Amino acid sequence: MSETPELPEEPSQRYLNRELSWLDFNGRVIALAQDHGLALLERVKFCAIASSNLDEFFQVRVAALKDQVAAGIHAPSPDGRTPAQQLLEIGDRVETMIDEQEQLLLRTLMPALAAAGLGLLRWDDLERTEAKQLVDVFEQRIFPVLTPLAVDPAHPFPYISSLSLNLAVIVRDPATGDRRFARVKVPPSLPRFQPVPGGRGVIALEDIIAAQLGALFPGMDIVDRWAFRVTRNADLSIDEDNEEAEDLLAAVEVELRRRRFGKAVRLEVAAGMAHEIVDLLVEELDLDADDVSYHEAPLDLRDLMQLTGADRPDLRDEPWPSVTPAALGEADAGERSIFSVLRERDVLVHHPYESFMASVEEFVRQAADDPKVLSIKTTLYRTSGDSPIARSLIRAAERGVQVAALVELKARFDELRNITWARALERAGVHVVYGLVGLKTHAKCMLVVRQEDDALRRYLHVGTGNYNPSTARTYEDVGLLTSDPDLAADLQVLFNHLTGYSRNVTYRKLVDAPERLRGKVLELIENEAAHGDTGRIAMKMNAVVDPEMIDALYFASLAGVRVDLQARGICCLRPGVPGMSENIRVRSVLGRYLEHSRILHFANGDGPGAPCWYISSADLMPRNLDRRVEIMTPIEDPAQRDVLAGILESAWAPDVPSWSLGADGSWTAMPGRQSASSQRLMYDAAVVRGQRG
Repeated sequence: MSETPELPEEPSQRYLNRELSWLDFNGRVIALAQDHGLALLERVKFCAIASSNLDEFFQVRVAALKDQVAAGIHAPSPDGRTPAQQLLEIGDRVETMIDEQEQLLLRTLMPALAAAGLGLLRWDDLERTEAKQLVDVFEQRIFPVLTPLAVDPAHPFPYISSLSLNLAVIVRDPATGDRRFARVKVPPSLPRFQPVPGGRGVIALEDIIAAQLGALFPGMDIVDRWAFRVTRNADLSIDEDNEEAEDLLAAVEVELRRRRFGKAVRLEVAAGMAHEIVDLLVEELDLDADDVSYHEAPLDLRDLMQLTGADRPDLRDEPWPSVTPAALGEADAGERSIFSVLRERDVLVHHPYESFMASVEEFVRQAADDPKVLSIKTTLYRTSGDSPIARSLIRAAERGVQVAALVELKARFDELRNITWARALERAGVHVVYGLVGLKTHAKCMLVVRQEDDALRRYLHVGTGNYNPSTARTYEDVGLLTSDPDLAADLQVLFNHLTGYSRNVTYRKLVDAPERLRGKVLELIENEAAHGDTGRIAMKMNAVVDPEMIDALYFASLAGVRVDLQARGICCLRPGVPGMSENIRVRSVLGRYLEHSRILHFANGDGPGAPCWYISSADLMPRNLDRRVEIMTPIEDPAQRDVLAGILESAWAPDVPSWSLGADGSWTAMPGRQSASSQRLMYDAAVVRGQRG
């Protein structure tokens, strides 16, 4: 009898660091901005996305590590690094990343934008007539909303809000020679980049303000001015067990107000800022010198996204209009109801290649207006500002349909929007609940009950993406529309569990977290391992982090199972290590859409020759498996399984540009042609499905 193989005891040999893996992901986003094969404005977009990503990383991940260090916590991460060690390595990586991004912007993207007539001009670049017209713009539109804040014995140092752009100004009183510090906030209510009269390009708002500071400090000498920006801890801390926080909505609102005053974790300043001003900001913000980064490029590159909205189709990607799923064509045209379609067949949709509006939105719209519909139940994790789905729920409730919505108030950075919709839904008569204590509800599902003849029939949608029409146009996700009675019964149980009280709930087909999902996936992995080299596992995830799952995949590899993983972002697994993971491959696909779907395939399923396929709302992360309400849904129709197989296989097709993870944790670009990208293959497949039905 052979001995059970053992994995290396040293954590660093088994796991990659979560935070450094995320930084690698953001580096791949910057690599897209460097890709000369992409359209110019798409490259600018990726540059903006990388900055937005980094802001959130500091607001949440770096802030959490700093909190641990401040609390004297030295417990290592699964890869063996202490919080302090992680912060040191993060600092080095981020410095290199920012330099790479800024050099790309200054040496390549900005000159290309200028050549295309979209250049970012400085005040000294303006012609006299252009400057005069912009002075008029300043006086009429900008000056009235500015508030200079001086710092002196009578004026304390002002509060600097997180991610705001500011000017640090030194003024001198010509009568006394006294030098004073003042802060001017660049108003976020105005477009960051103002058009230069005559159409020569744009100019940054802070450059216009800096050139006109004399109007804000009349009679004073402007000694100098520099841009700066502060990032603060933005993670919410809500004690749901505290009796004072029984009203979760009120508790979240309190925490959102506190977020504005979170501890500073990063200070970004313009290169050349005087040491005395840097020292003042560091002291007032309670930071260390290591928390300061110096920038040659304009601060807050998120605002480059404004430039990508220019009406220049010649500088953008070729449009890929979403396809209406063939099965829903007649329903979309109003020739028959979507419910009559779902009585005959299930419909698997792949967004954004297949239209979210013609499928999920239409499902909710018809349910809201159908006199035979008796109830609608749904989860809402992330919503949009103008949500057609929320408006359909309101319309249904107003006409007497029993509507229940589980609104997740703790969806990070969407809390305020969700609070706004929760109140609007409640005013319309929707039964609004906020989930289970201590758990985020991350599952994406909807249940519609309809009276048909003498019986009730239930229809449902389950998916990997949010009920958000804005992100549905840019996030790649899959969803299932069906009237399957077992799945419908399962959703009924789930919603009763979420809105009421229950224990020991059981499901026919759905697999739920935090109760069963971890155990089920481990069971499926172990079953493949039991089949040795006839076993095969393929997964597509946003992130692979959970140590127990990673170890299970290592043991499967040691048993001879071929494991193919797609991980868009974080991957803490080390593939290709002899004696541990030589049968595991990991790829990352990035492109015009954010890869967001979670798909799992096990060749032997629950037994030999019985492959199984699942779609899921959960990643392989401890938070998804243990601290969130998630669902994993089986896909049983052979044609739909073929669609999922095509999605998984597309990352490994020849000539597909992607990234491959090595055993040492480095990502290597796999050469390919954009015309043969995984996403192009998926769009072409959706078009073919739409044509043949």
